[in-house]
Amino acid sequence: MSGSDRGGEMSNEQLFQQVALLRWLLSQSDEDRTSLAAMTGVQVARELLDRLTGQSRLDAYKRECILSIAEFVRQNPRASQTEISSQVQKHVLIFAARVQTLESTPIF
Repeated sequence: MSGSDRGGEMSNEQLFQQVALLRWLLSQSDEDRTSLAAMTGVQVARELLDRLTGQSRLDAYKRECILSIAEFVRQNPRASQTEISSQVQKHVLIFAARVQTLESTPIF
């Protein structure tokens, strides 16, 4: 879950790990091995934390909820306040249901 939102590019953590791996492959030094181990440890810890908290999925659900509401408003510029409120309520309920499902999903 620690991937990038930039269409397939590496996250910063992945890039730093790859740089550390490359340095170690070229030098085989203890210092570079220690750096590689530390960077890998950070990435593993971040992934474990994300899996425990579900934060990246929660962020994706929140983003999707907001974008759905914005899309409705964009496509319906003359919508009444009641129609907009109805759509907001609908999408917030969907978001809440997804969060509830996330809470009952096994971690691994």
